[in-house]
Amino acid sequence: MKLTDDQIKNRLEDFPDWEFDDNAIHTTIEFENFREVFATMTRIAFECEKMDHHPTWTNTYNELEITLNTHDANGVTEKDFDLAAAIDDILGA
Repeated sequence: MKLTDDQIKNRLEDFPDWEFDDNAIHTTIEFENFREVFATMTRIAFECEKMDHHPTWTNTYNELEITLNTHDANGVTEKDFDLAAAIDDILGA
């Protein structure tokens, strides 16, 4: 079920590195080098497969941009916050 803007803003209080914009939640992480980004993306990919929920993401050298929303719901759902929490755990946030 799609969350309302207010629900999303309230949930984001627990996710300080994420922001809500354009019907999705987003974060950008900077790493020391490309190898670290790629290794982290691989760890996140395994979690995504386990959860059957996949981000939209881009990588440029040492930076990773992640966007989460649930296409079936046409917006942000608890699934997105579950994956954001898993990503934050991987990042050690």
